[in-house]
Amino acid sequence: MKRLTLLGATGSIGRRTLEVVSSFPEDFSVVALAARGSDVELVADLVRKYAPDAVALLDRTAVDRLAMLLPRPRPELLGGPDGLVSVARDVDTDIVVSALVGAAGLFPTMAAIERGRTIALANKETLVMAGALMTAAARARRVPLLPVDSEHSAVFQCLEGHDRADVQRILLTASGGPFRDVPRAQLAHVTVEDALRHPTWKMGAKITIDSATLMNKGLEIIEARWLFDFQPAQVQVIVHPQSIVHSMVEYIDGAVIAQLGVTDMGVPILYALTYPSRRPAPGARLDLVRVGTLTFLEPDAEKFPCLGLARAALERGGSAPVVLNAANEVAVAAFLDRRIGFMEIPALIERALEKDGGQDLRSIEDCAAIDGDTRRRVAQWVDARSGGSPR
Repeated sequence: MKRLTLLGATGSIGRRTLEVVSSFPEDFSVVALAARGSDVELVADLVRKYAPDAVALLDRTAVDRLAMLLPRPRPELLGGPDGLVSVARDVDTDIVVSALVGAAGLFPTMAAIERGRTIALANKETLVMAGALMTAAARARRVPLLPVDSEHSAVFQCLEGHDRADVQRILLTASGGPFRDVPRAQLAHVTVEDALRHPTWKMGAKITIDSATLMNKGLEIIEARWLFDFQPAQVQVIVHPQSIVHSMVEYIDGAVIAQLGVTDMGVPILYALTYPSRRPAPGARLDLVRVGTLTFLEPDAEKFPCLGLARAALERGGSAPVVLNAANEVAVAAFLDRRIGFMEIPALIERALEKDGGQDLRSIEDCAAIDGDTRRRVAQWVDARSGGSPR
């Protein structure tokens, strides 16, 4: 039986991971859970169902509330960023699923790598912020980084059995989000509700907004560069509205290998958990006859400037991807709080990148410092734009 530590247990990927685990009770056990702590009742339900040895909540104040909801004997309860690091590093486990949203996953993921834990990676911001540092640490300790994102899992599967030197380019597919066919002039007036209506995937709020701005593809370009060790120019994005082809790899002889499937995150999650094996899984199957037509389009770089901002940050390197990610997280949160408009998201990110000093990153502590500085700066700009309160 494979023992799992799950970071980000209450998020969309975390909950789907637990559903997968429940489908294979003889194959997996959950030994540790970590979450932000915003939904203590849900965490308590998960603890009662999966009986982990340890639980960590980023919100220290939520730990006491969780303790009150759990009967004795309770698992070890930990709080704060150091608690997340502890469960990732110290609990005896076979695989750590890194599914925390945003920069919160940086330190626990690195701690798990340094301890030699296999990583199933769904936290793209980890490689966006510290790709060179993370991959160097993983290579030094021979730690597998198994992708969970549907696009990177697709690339991973398309690369299996092939020489990386024979790859011409990676083609990451994008649904185009809810505003694919909306004229650029109208984007300044879209609402939060409009942006959260993703046409094909059911995801958390932050990543759904990233899909609407296409920043999710920008972050995935950076992640793919480090995850697969290809040059930035080899990673391209193509819009595929049906979300059936999850990504493709083109080889030097012109052959293109694609991974197709239904829109179910359970498939890449299960593959990461069982790699290099596969398991027969319940769920819908792809019916290409029913799908009928598959279409592909060039992304509109003018309408979705976040894509270009992300590529520019990757090419600049150093602190630029950290600034990009931090500014995006603050801007998206402000949009969800109705404090800024939709098109102010890329405007704030671009402004933050213009202020970037181009520092070299020698440690994840450097990443964290730049991340914190950027967040404070962008938050001040948001306050100045919105008058300091929600609209």
